[in-house]
Amino acid sequence: MTIDGHIEAFLEMLAAERGAARNTLAAYRADLDDFAAFARPRGITPGGAGTGHVGEYIGSLHQSGLAARTQARRLSALRQFFLFLLREGIREDNPAAEVTSPRLPQSLPKYLSEAEVDGLLQAARAFPGLPGLKAYAGLEILYATGLRVSELLALPARALASDAAVLMLKGKGGRERIVPLSDMAKLAAARLREASAGLKPPPRYLFSGRDPAQAMTRQGFALLLKQVALRANIDPARLSPHVLRHSFASHLLAHGADLRSLQKLLGHADIATTQIYTHVLAERLQRLVQAHHPLAR
Repeated sequence: MTIDGHIEAFLEMLAAERGAARNTLAAYRADLDDFAAFARPRGITPGGAGTGHVGEYIGSLHQSGLAARTQARRLSALRQFFLFLLREGIREDNPAAEVTSPRLPQSLPKYLSEAEVDGLLQAARAFPGLPGLKAYAGLEILYATGLRVSELLALPARALASDAAVLMLKGKGGRERIVPLSDMAKLAAARLREASAGLKPPPRYLFSGRDPAQAMTRQGFALLLKQVALRANIDPARLSPHVLRHSFASHLLAHGADLRSLQKLLGHADIATTQIYTHVLAERLQRLVQAHHPLAR
C-alpha cells in the first residue's frame, strides 16, 4: 500500500469507526498533506518519518509564526495517524508520541451577556422576511439548546414539529444526546417552516439554502447573524454560532447548572472539555461567599 493509501485508509477508519464529520476529515487530510509536503523534499514518506522529522516539522511551524493551537492540532493529527499505522502493523512505533506539544495560551470562552442575547432576539424578531425568520429561529434554537452550528443546519424540515419536550441528536463521533426544547424555539421553528412551505422543491432542511433542496451553509448563517448583530448594536466580530453555544453554557452554569449535566447537554466526550467554563463557577462561588459567609460582612 502506498503512503497515500495509508492516509486514505486512516481517513476511512475515522469515518467508519469514529463517525468523523466531513469537515473533520477535511481538516485531517489538510494536516497530513502539509506534513507530506514537508517530508517530500527530505526524501522521506510521511509514514516513514522518525521522531526527529516530526520534531523538525513542528519547529518549522513555530518558525513560520503559525498559532500554537494549529501546531498542536497538526501534531495531534500525526499522533493519531502513526498510532493507526502502529495498530495496523505497518510501523513498530509512534514517532509523534515523543514530540512535546506546543504550550497553548489559556483563553476563556467568549460569550455574550444575557442582556445582549435578549437584544439579539429582539433585533431578529424585527428583521423582515424569510431571512429574519431564519435568524430568529436560529438564535432561539442555538441559545435554548447549545447546538453546534453543523447540528443546527442539519436539522430536517420537520424538526421541532412535535409536542416533544426534547430533541434527540447525533453529534461528533456519532454520539447521541438529548437536549431539552423551549416553547419559544419550537414556535420559531414552526413559523419558519410555515414561511418556507411554498418553496419549490419542498425544503429538506429546516434552514434551507438558496436551493431549497440543500441546507443553508455555515457561512451564510454566520453572515445572517452578523446582520442581526448590527441591528442590535453589537460588534459583529463578537458574534458567531459558537459564541452562542458558549453563552448557553456560561449562562446555565451561572444559574446553578453543574458541569456533568452541561457536559451531556453539549455532547462533550470528556469532562475536561467542559471545564473551560469553570471561570463561571468561580465567579458564582465568589458571589455565594460574599453573600452568605459571616466574615464577608
